[in-house]
Amino acid sequence: MAKVGLIAGIGVLPVEFMRAAHVLGHEVVVIGVVPDIDPALKAEADAFYDIGVAKLGKIFKTLKKEEVQELTMLGKVTKEILFKGLTFPDLKTLGVLKRLKNRKDDTIMLAIVDEIEREGFKVLDQTAYLKPFMPKVGVLSKAQPTDEQWADICFGFELAKQMGALDIGQTVVVKHKAVMAIEAIEEKPNQDVRFDVPAVGIKTLMSMIDSGCKVLAVEAEKTIFVQQQDVLDMADRHGIVICAVDQEFVNSRKDA
Repeated sequence: MAKVGLIAGIGVLPVEFMRAAHVLGHEVVVIGVVPDIDPALKAEADAFYDIGVAKLGKIFKTLKKEEVQELTMLGKVTKEILFKGLTFPDLKTLGVLKRLKNRKDDTIMLAIVDEIEREGFKVLDQTAYLKPFMPKVGVLSKAQPTDEQWADICFGFELAKQMGALDIGQTVVVKHKAVMAIEAIEEKPNQDVRFDVPAVGIKTLMSMIDSGCKVLAVEAEKTIFVQQQDVLDMADRHGIVICAVDQEFVNSRKDA
C-alpha cells in the first residue's frame, strides 16, 4: 500500500489517524510541526521528522524523499504557536505569507494547502480512515437531555453556525438560551475537510467537568469523536449528556 504523509499538531487525533492507516496496511510518514505532540507518533510512525511549522520547504523536501504522494494535516496548532513559528519562515513559507490577504486561520491554512498541492501532493480529506469516529444523530450517553437542555442545544447549535461563519467563534456555551462563552475552536458551517474538521475527546470533557457544564452537543457526522469509550464512561460517572445533532434534527425539535 502507498505511503501516507501526516503533518501533525497537538492532540490524540493524529495518533488515531496513524493507527487507522496502519490497520489498512499503509505506511505513515509523520512530520511533527509543533512542540508537545503525542509521543506515540514518534514511537509508532514508519518514519518521523520534527520540522517547524514555518519550514515548508524542508517539509516538502522530506515528504518527497520519503516518496509520499498523499498527506493530511491533523492536530491542533494554536495561534500562539503558529504566529510564533511564522516569525522565522524559510523562503517557501515566506512566499506563502506574501500572498496572504489577512492572517485569519482559514486564510493561512488555505494558502498552505494550495502550496502543498502546487508541490504535487494530494491533500486528503481529514476524515479519511476516521469515519467510524464520527457519530450519527442521537444521544450517546446514559443521561438524556431534559426539555430545557434540548432548547439550549438547539439554540447553541444555530448560534455556533452563525459565529463560525464569521471566523470569530466556533464553540458556544449557553445556559437558558443565553450565551455564556464563545471559544475559537471546533465548528464552522462551511468546513474545508482538508484542514477544518472539529474534534472532541477527553480534554473536552475534562474542561466541561472543571467548568460545571452538563451537556456536550456535537454536529452529527461532521465531528470526530476520539477516545469515545473513555469519554462516555467519564460522562456517565459525572451525569453529563453527550449527543450528536444536525440541522434537520434541530428543526424537528423546534417544530415539536
